[in-house]
Amino acid sequence: MAVPVTLLTFAFPALPQVRCAFQLRHAPDPADGCSGGNMAFLPQDDPLRVKRVRHALQRHLGLARWAELEQVHGDMLHFDPAPVSLDEAPGTKGDGMATSRSGLALCIRTADCQPVLLAHRDGQHIMALHVGWRGNRCHFPVTAVARFCEHYHLAAHDLLAVRGPSLGPARAEFRDFSAVWSSEFLPWYDPQSRCMDLWGLTRYQLQQAGLLPRNIYGVDICTATNPACCFSYRFNRYSGRQAAFIWRHEKADCVH
Repeated sequence: MAVPVTLLTFAFPALPQVRCAFQLRHAPDPADGCSGGNMAFLPQDDPLRVKRVRHALQRHLGLARWAELEQVHGDMLHFDPAPVSLDEAPGTKGDGMATSRSGLALCIRTADCQPVLLAHRDGQHIMALHVGWRGNRCHFPVTAVARFCEHYHLAAHDLLAVRGPSLGPARAEFRDFSAVWSSEFLPWYDPQSRCMDLWGLTRYQLQQAGLLPRNIYGVDICTATNPACCFSYRFNRYSGRQAAFIWRHEKADCVH
């Protein structure tokens, strides 16, 4: 039986060889937090169902292979990672990947955290980041861009970025700001709602890293507000995970 897949695709302007896709839930059962396309091996889901979803994603996107990490809410970045098996949970710890290889998709799993996908304007270098609030707190977008540029000899002002569906400014509640954040993050905190604007903070950090404001994009879908199309840990702690992918083709393979 075919597994249905719902995807939101994104294209950077003038970069036809770079592809981005954000998975959305497909007809979820409200009583089942992992229904609708969970692609992560979690204790609360059937691993056979997860495998079917992962293979359906691969077929639907036409991916030969993808790389994926055991995400740990840190700032570890891997260059040119090895592809993973679709039938097993990834074993390499980290929260960011970058590559210059064509045909290798970089996969980030989220359920409120921000998937941030980046590409250089030459279309040859891509990066994928898993940015939770801990990632924002440790300035992961800033340090990752710096390491990406240093490793491949790039300039940050030549990068483009898109942030996928994630926890929106009205739902990222932190009841005790001082227990989690320092005063430098106050500009993104609303004391009345006790919510953080993590979207705005990530944009600011990418600009701090050297990206031009006009090259920073966002898919403004709040996961917690839209559980019918997004997995959200804040909405349901037994939630599944959705995938975000970035990959590149050679120019000859692209449709203009």
